[in-house]
Amino acid sequence: MIQVGDIRDWRGHDVVDRDGHKIGMLEAIYVDTSTDEPAMATVQIGLPTRHRLVFVPLDGATVGPGHVRVAHDKALVKECPSIGTDDVLPSEEEEPIFRHYGLTYRPGTDGERQLARR
Repeated sequence: MIQVGDIRDWRGHDVVDRDGHKIGMLEAIYVDTSTDEPAMATVQIGLPTRHRLVFVPLDGATVGPGHVRVAHDKALVKECPSIGTDDVLPSEEEEPIFRHYGLTYRPGTDGERQLARR
């Protein structure tokens, strides 16, 4: 498991898919609020004048020299629901991100968010 403190050091580094294709640049880490473990990363993609942030799960991610390798294909990541580079993920948009990757969404018992930015 990649530790939160370790992965923060990789902000601004490349994110690549399992085949080594560059997806974009690591922007932030989101932890699972029930475990405080790294769960997702936001990756900055797009044209220089039209950047956006997409989410990618960190399960199975590995760190290499100058990059973070995720376990998902570039095409799948780029199709994920996105937010603007200055936006915050609204709580009602968490579930579609999990669904995109075939993951179970588990909000808190009182409807608390599953993801928190670190």
